[in-house]
Parts: sequence; structure tokens; C-alpha cells
Amino acid sequence: MIPNGIRKQDSHMKTPIALLVSFFIAITCYAGAFGTSRAAEKNERAFDSGWRFLRADVSGAEVPGFDDAAWRLLDVPHDWSIEDLPSTNSAVASPFSATLSAGGVSTGYAVGGTGWYRKHFTLAPSDSEKNVSVCFDGVYMNADVWLNGQHLGNHPYGYTSFVYDLTPYLKPVGQENVLAVQVKNIGKNSRWYSGSGIYRHVRLAVTDPVHIPFWGVHVETPDVSKTTAKISVSTAVENGRDVDVAVRLRTRLVSPNGKTANSQESEVRVPAGKQLEFAQEFTVNKPVLWSLDTPALYRAEVELVESKKTLDRFATNFGIRTLRFSVEKGFELNGETVKLKGGCMHHDNGPLGSVTIDRAEERRVQLMKAYGFNAIRTSHNPPSPAFLDACDRYGVLVMDEAFDYWEEGKNPDDYGKNFNDWWQRDLAAMILRDRNHPSIIMWSIGNEIPQRGKERGYVIAKELRDETHRLNPSRPVTEAICALWDGRPWSATENAFSFLDIGGYNYQWQQYVPDHAKFPSRIMVGTESYPKDLYENWQAVLKNSWVLGDFVWTSWDYLGETGLG
Repeated sequence: MIPNGIRKQDSHMKTPIALLVSFFIAITCYAGAFGTSRAAEKNERAFDSGWRFLRADVSGAEVPGFDDAAWRLLDVPHDWSIEDLPSTNSAVASPFSATLSAGGVSTGYAVGGTGWYRKHFTLAPSDSEKNVSVCFDGVYMNADVWLNGQHLGNHPYGYTSFVYDLTPYLKPVGQENVLAVQVKNIGKNSRWYSGSGIYRHVRLAVTDPVHIPFWGVHVETPDVSKTTAKISVSTAVENGRDVDVAVRLRTRLVSPNGKTANSQESEVRVPAGKQLEFAQEFTVNKPVLWSLDTPALYRAEVELVESKKTLDRFATNFGIRTLRFSVEKGFELNGETVKLKGGCMHHDNGPLGSVTIDRAEERRVQLMKAYGFNAIRTSHNPPSPAFLDACDRYGVLVMDEAFDYWEEGKNPDDYGKNFNDWWQRDLAAMILRDRNHPSIIMWSIGNEIPQRGKERGYVIAKELRDETHRLNPSRPVTEAICALWDGRPWSATENAFSFLDIGGYNYQWQQYVPDHAKFPSRIMVGTESYPKDLYENWQAVLKNSWVLGDFVWTSWDYLGETGLG
């Protein structure tokens, strides 16, 4: 299916539009093969197909009996902002409008608004007495979700994954359920093209009440050598029953060649209504290390078993590698210094908009690697799981970034108004979801934060750093800091840097040497730089061990910020 924004041309016409059609068809040919690849990681089902959609706001659409028969039938991921608007006065149809776009030049004149999605589904007899939950990988933005008329919650941030337990409000098996989602991309809320709608995958997990929650398996590699590796696997077990349970926790580590590297079985006890975490320690002999040239992936396969019956299963890829950061040697991967040849990337896929087709995500990573990049900064928000999976497979390092602002937003209708209530939940959603990816080497807590030089900003920076360390102590924390906008000198950024493990410098390569003289223990990285300064930036990286590398703005063109540069 070709989206409304792409018009067919005669085959002999080599027009830009024809090239977009070819690009879209090439990508969508892979959608079926890659679109459900993550569903095998758990007792999950792809929940992408058969949604009803209306690009408008209507009253009562959360009610199960609402008549949506005339609504458009589509599959998600879906981005309505990349679809054609109704044309007037014989004008060529286009997704863009200078008069209707609240974001204007920032969002590329794309149009947001309100949209509704409704999915009708029926559980099978085998799903009786099961725990059922739904995971949205990403909805932009301000999503309200109902099941059978019951409001499950609101999720303001457009870039983090979120989960709802559907179990209490499900109809008996064999009866129809209706999941309704209202998405509100209202006002001026983004500095770049965000897209609108359920633009990432949706998954349904059907498990026993005793189960492993989403992102409940955590793998660490605390001690690695060429001969052996110590692997720690922590598994969260949630007991939704009314009685205490004792189950067998079986974990198998699968090597890159598909053979069992080690396995372990433990009996664990979980009180009624509680969730506990259990650690298992493993040794892997002659480990194959994950690196840029040989991104070898192991797999942890976890099962909960009760009386020979499998209650739940979860599998996650991981890599065996070591990360070390120091002033003397910079960044070391498996004991070897690596200079970061990095690029900043927004999340859109060009003519596809923000639709997260797995093959399109993979293609971007492949091309980055082919053109000599070894690192990506996910500016300025968490990316899709498919994007990180591709970085794992192709050996590309990642700076995973959480926020573009904190309390003080950059637009009147952005996430800044929700930050205080939501930052802990959204930071946890990013880290718990992404922590097993070997490609991720550091977390970024923000980009050019308006509060970076203020007392309140110091408080928030410390809170974000401490919470990040609590959730994942094995990776350092950075933040992209630029010159202060109130006219104070660069030296006034000292306090902002004091809360970071690695100082992120936006367009400040001239400060590397003088700052090192003042702060000799500060590790630095160029989080943004201009292409015109490429030579000077890279010389500064090569000559100074304390500078880890540089991330150019940008390595991949993106929709929005029209006319920039």
C-alpha cells in the first residue's frame, strides 16, 4: 500500500516522487518479515494489525459500542502527519501546510491534531484465566487508553514505551473486547518532525498470573577476559495469584553459534501479589566478545516452570564486552581504545515519516556503518527497539538520550509541563527496556537543557544522574551542554558538568584543552559539532586522550527544522 502522500507516476519518469515510491515499496517488502521479530522474545503476540482509525476528535469513541465501521482500517505502526491533507483549489495534495501546522518550520509544516484508534479483539479459550497486558513501543503523544470503556491511563511522552494490564477489564473468552486510544498532538510541542499516532509496534502478552513482566530480565557481564566471562542474569517474577508460589526458574545462555554456553535452574518463591527479583550467576568459557568488527550476540532464554508446565518465557540478546572510560586512555572497548566517529540522528524515516518499520530502522544503521560511523547519538529521545537491535547486530555504539528539556520546555505545549510528574517513569522505561543492548555505552540525561546553568537545574541533574546510576550502574551518564544563553561565559558551566560522569560538549571543541587544564579529571565527548568544523574537531579528538570522540550534527538528514543550515 502506498501512503496518500506519494503519488504514482509513469514508469519511465525518473522523478523524485517516483524515487520515493520505489523507496517505500522496498521498505514495505520487508515489513512482514521484520515487523514482528521481537514478539518471539516473550509469550507475546504482534498486535499491529486491524486497527480502526479516525483523524479527528469525536465524543464517545472510548465506549465499546461506538460505531467505528466507517473508520479507516489500517495496521500500525502508523503516522498520520506524513499522509496527504485534503487538497483545495486543484493544488497538489501534500502532508504539509503553513497555515494548519502548529509547529511551523520546526516540524516541517506537518500537521498534528487529534486521532483515534480502536482495535476489536477476542481471546481464545486457551487464554482463559491468563494475565493479559499490552505494550506500546511509542505513541506521539499524550495518549489516553481505554479497554471496554475503562480508562487505563494517560501517557504524555511520545518516545518511551509503556504497558497496561488489561486483565481486570477483559470480557470472558469468546466475547469481543475493544481497545481505544486517543492521541493528541496538539499545539506547538516539538522542535523537529515528531509524527503523530501509534508510530511504533504494539504487542500483547498473554501469560500465567505468575510471569516475567516486560523488560524483567537483566543481563550484566561484570568480569570478562579472553578465557572466561562472568554473566549475571537477574529475573523479575510477578505473582498475580492469591497464594504464595514456588516455581522453577530455568535460564539457558545460548552462544552465537546456537549452542548452549551454560544453564542453570533454581527454585524461587514469590508471595501472593508480590514481585521479586532473582539473580543467577554463570561462567562462559572462551567467550566471543561483542565488538565493532565482530558484534557477536549471545541470548539468555528464561522460563518459569511449575509442575512441568511452562508458565512464561522470556528471551533477550546480550553481548559479552567490557567498557572503560578514563582520562588517560579515553574509551576502551574490550581493552582497546576506540575513538567515537559519531553522528546525531533523529527518529524519522524520511518519506515514511516516523513510522517504525524494522527494515527502515535497520537500513539507517547499515548505511551509517557503511559510511564510516561507529557511533550514534539518539537525539534527543529514546529510539525504537528495532533501531537498537540493528545497532547490536551491526556493531554500532549508541549514546541513548532521554530528554531534550526538563521542567522548562522549549515550546509552550511540550513535555516540559509533564516532566516533574513523569521523569522517573520515563527514565526507567528507557533504561529498563534498553539496558541489555551491548551497543549502548552511555546514557544521556538531556540536550541543551534551558535549566543547565540554574540552581534548580543542578538539583534535577543530580536526581537524574543518581536515578540512572541506581537503575544501571554499569554505564556512565552524560549530558549535551552548549554555551549558556544568558550571556554568561563558558566558565559558568562548571556546576552543570560536575554532576556528569562524562562531559558532553555541543559546538565547544575549542574548550577541550583549556577545560582539561582546569579540570584534569573530566572526561569529554563532542556531543554535537558542525560539519564545517570536522577537521578541527577530529584533530582535537585524536590529540587528546580525554576526548572520547565527536558526534556531528547531523549524520542523517531529517524532517523538520526547515531551512536549518
